[in-house]
Amino acid sequence: MTSIDDLFKKPLSAASGKRKLEVAQDPNELYKAAKLDANGDVKSKGKAPMVEGDVEDDGEAGPELPPDFDDEDIPDDEEGRFFGGGMERKTAQAMQYIDQQDEGEAAPEKIDSAWLRRLALTFERKISKNAELRGKFENDPQKFMTSEADLDTEIKGLSILSEHPELYAEFAKLGCVGSLTSLLSHENADIAIDAIQIISELTDEDVEAEQEQWDALVNALLDADLIELLTQNLSRLDETSEADRAGVYYVLNVLENLASQTTIAEKIGQESTVLSWLLSRIQQKENPVSQNKQYSAEVLAILLQSSPKNKEKFIGLDGVDILLQLLSHYRKRDPEKDSDEEEYVENLFDCLICLVDEDSGKEKFLEGEGIELAQIMLKEGKFSKQRALRVLDHALGGLGGGPACERLVEVAGLRTIFGMFMRKQESQTIEHLLGIFASLLRLLPGGSAPRIRTLAKFMEKDYEKIVKLVKLRRDYASRVSPVEQAIEEERKNYTDEEQEVMAAEWLSRRFDAGLFSLQLIDVLLAWLVAEDDGAKQKIISLLADRDEDLSIIKATLREQMEGLADDEPGQKDHKEMLGTLLQFL
Repeated sequence: MTSIDDLFKKPLSAASGKRKLEVAQDPNELYKAAKLDANGDVKSKGKAPMVEGDVEDDGEAGPELPPDFDDEDIPDDEEGRFFGGGMERKTAQAMQYIDQQDEGEAAPEKIDSAWLRRLALTFERKISKNAELRGKFENDPQKFMTSEADLDTEIKGLSILSEHPELYAEFAKLGCVGSLTSLLSHENADIAIDAIQIISELTDEDVEAEQEQWDALVNALLDADLIELLTQNLSRLDETSEADRAGVYYVLNVLENLASQTTIAEKIGQESTVLSWLLSRIQQKENPVSQNKQYSAEVLAILLQSSPKNKEKFIGLDGVDILLQLLSHYRKRDPEKDSDEEEYVENLFDCLICLVDEDSGKEKFLEGEGIELAQIMLKEGKFSKQRALRVLDHALGGLGGGPACERLVEVAGLRTIFGMFMRKQESQTIEHLLGIFASLLRLLPGGSAPRIRTLAKFMEKDYEKIVKLVKLRRDYASRVSPVEQAIEEERKNYTDEEQEVMAAEWLSRRFDAGLFSLQLIDVLLAWLVAEDDGAKQKIISLLADRDEDLSIIKATLREQMEGLADDEPGQKDHKEMLGTLLQFL
């Protein structure tokens, strides 16, 4: 039996059961190619190309012209008098004028509720007609092929709605969203792909839709089991086919659009097999890395960033170990610059960073020898070096980072990170190094060998690391101070209520100037004051060079405490730590 896919993709006489999509071309270009050759002359539809030995065509045909014939005797006619249908030039000009007047008088179609109802009625009829003919002539695809083509055209016509999101709610009320979603399970995968593409366009972030309009459309899509149907299509599409490859891309695009809402991102991760499919897809061996492989890693990162539950589920799928295996290929080798592979690797690191923020992720990271891999990347990597440092910062942070801190010391990681610290680095690198130092001093057990080794690093070579810390503090303070002065001037122009509204923006501006790194440095200096009398005297001496004392560190720690809550475990613990450090200052 001939399948409908065969009818859509090739002549009936072709003998292949596999569905393939030819490269799409502009219809106008196809028309021109059929009419004109490269010189703009009319082509003969059945003429074969000239082969060697043929007589050269001089562009003339018919009997030989008289010897005294002159081209100038022919009236000027650019298109040829009879070539344009036999009309005289004046007649043709008159017809052209009439056409132009008709075009000017035709008003553009108004896109409103009445238009939408007509569109919906036609759309539903096309779906019903196709379903009816498919059921009636199941074994004779030729009899429903035309209805399939009509349905295909109707689906693509829905694209115009993306320019009129004000109609989304009514589109959903008319039941069209459910009908469009149902086409994802159509027997013809090309129809399903068209429907997915339209859903992708309607939900795209570039659509200028209000939140209520977007919600009306998306809620209707979700009520029609969109996520489940997308998952089914991921399973049935075969990326060896160009059409199916495009279909997978559109599915990923829809998932990305939906994941912009945290609740929906969690629903995608928890109520479907999308995470499992994405994990499988990023492992497929490809050279070079394809766009879909890169996009799968990107969507995975978005889903993991959106929900702790998605992280836990992915960790349960051995996600951490698999990510470490994939990233191990780049411990010394760099992906090609500005390629899909580079974005792919970047997204893998983003996924791993999300996972090691969770305590269970930290455990799997240690089991998979993630600290050791990061150590190799810090020593020998180029592209991977900065990203491995980010991973370490997150893996060592939080209340559950103690074991990772101890492992870093065990694998001789102190020498590596302190060596990086003493060299000139970018601000972001400095920030991650400071974060690692803060975690080590906070989480390594008091009196333990790893803690003593860490403190010794700060004290060695006449306290050179402490000297570097104080120098960095001055640099960051010089950036933050002008911003704070400007904010103080602005405060004078605001009431108390207005100042509360502006507080978040002002804090953001201070962080942009370097406040976070300044706070980290002061926490480190406070720890060193508390741990070692020699370090305390060195810090006091260095601050005195600029007529400063420990009070500036106290002020920073107090401000940090004020921004922490007592009812959240992580913040409460951090607040208690800062309070203890203040006692030593």
